[in-house]
Amino acid sequence: MILSLETSTPVCSVALHDKGQILGEHRYFTGKSHSSVLPVTIDQLLNNCQVEMSDLEAIAVSGGPGSYTGLRIGTATAKGLCVGLDIPLISVPSLEILLAEALRVYGRDSYYIPMIDARRMEVYQLIANSDGQILEETSAKVISEDSFSGLTDKEIILFGDGASKCLETIKHPAKTLVTIEYPNAGEMGVLAYSRFQKKKLEDLVYFEPDYLKAFQTKKPKNQLIG
Repeated sequence: MILSLETSTPVCSVALHDKGQILGEHRYFTGKSHSSVLPVTIDQLLNNCQVEMSDLEAIAVSGGPGSYTGLRIGTATAKGLCVGLDIPLISVPSLEILLAEALRVYGRDSYYIPMIDARRMEVYQLIANSDGQILEETSAKVISEDSFSGLTDKEIILFGDGASKCLETIKHPAKTLVTIEYPNAGEMGVLAYSRFQKKKLEDLVYFEPDYLKAFQTKKPKNQLIG
């Protein structure tokens, strides 16, 4: 069994899978309270599924990009569970979780562009085709009128919590916004099981999420000058 923790966005989700089949999922739209919600959510899910911690074979965690704080909380929790239970850690890129859901739900011959909000007109994105082949790797992009101007031979499908703010800016002849906003642990667990079978595991000591950008703190407004 694999326990999946998805904390890369304002939605905190936890799912339990047995050989790629979902047993249960809890999802909370909690904003910035992942640290308090996550441990309770894990306990509730395991209790509801009548599964003991000792039954877990691996922990999966969102590998980024996304919320710096959310990713750190998810990673710290996952590592702690892995060390305590002596089981492996799996990471799944956040945008690939979004992509998997869009391909499963829509599946038409288009370009798929998941976007996670990175503030202002910047997003974390990748570009894939309908076979799930990644044509452009994950990167941080500032969206403009000319974004995706080289992809005019097919419709582009935009999704994720960064997509809606970009819709009017992008001047593309065939663009569609679909209602998949956040990566979820339920979808993530299927991808995690595939990685588990292939033994694509993380080093517990050295693993860090892919933040893409350095964390920036706000400068105090009334800073005293000595």
